[in-house]
Amino acid sequence: MADPVVLVLSSLADGDKHGYAMMEDIATFAGVRLGPGTLYGVITRLEQSGWIRPLDSGDRRRPYRLTPDGRRYLQEELDKLNRVVKVGQRRLRHV
Repeated sequence: MADPVVLVLSSLADGDKHGYAMMEDIATFAGVRLGPGTLYGVITRLEQSGWIRPLDSGDRRRPYRLTPDGRRYLQEELDKLNRVVKVGQRRLRHV
């Protein structure tokens, strides 16, 4: 599973993070390394969708936070993925 939107939202589900921290977190939990262009493109789309928001920071790194709408969207996507996983596992047992 390498949908960058779901990966970024999943990373932010356990707390605020700046871009580099998200990249490292995603590499750890998903085994996927997003490049900066991919990551910041996704961040821009997620902000425009209202699913994440930037936080004020005195640092040059800007942290982001998952919004309630983003949390709902992530839950919906994870539910869909879970259904696919269950079907796939059930079908593999019948082979």
